[in-house]
Amino acid sequence: MEHRVSYKVYYEDTDSLGVVYYANYLKYLERGRTEYVGQTSGRDIRRWNDDGYYFVVYAMNIKFKKAAELGDTIDVVTTFASASAYRGVFKQRIERAGDVIIEADVDIVCLDKARAVREFPDLAH
Repeated sequence: MEHRVSYKVYYEDTDSLGVVYYANYLKYLERGRTEYVGQTSGRDIRRWNDDGYYFVVYAMNIKFKKAAELGDTIDVVTTFASASAYRGVFKQRIERAGDVIIEADVDIVCLDKARAVREFPDLAH
């Protein structure tokens, strides 16, 4: 399932040139993953945490293709696939008017309350 969420680029997101500061793309990607989990599972991230499931970034690969600018509306597009019983991969991209500006693969592991690795839950339920 592909999930899409839109955000407007505000002044606080940009550097002195009026383009999104590179580290702020991580925030947009995180928001996209959080929205994906809530939408596809029917449970918001807080409920997963309350039940002892903590989704933690293990690795990330990002390609910066173009810059988003002040005032742009960007779409964060997210999909998910299980890589193993203990790891999932979010494939994400950020688009501006249908043009891909960022591509990211984000490996996630699931931890319990004691911060031990636990099996990844089925996010489709």
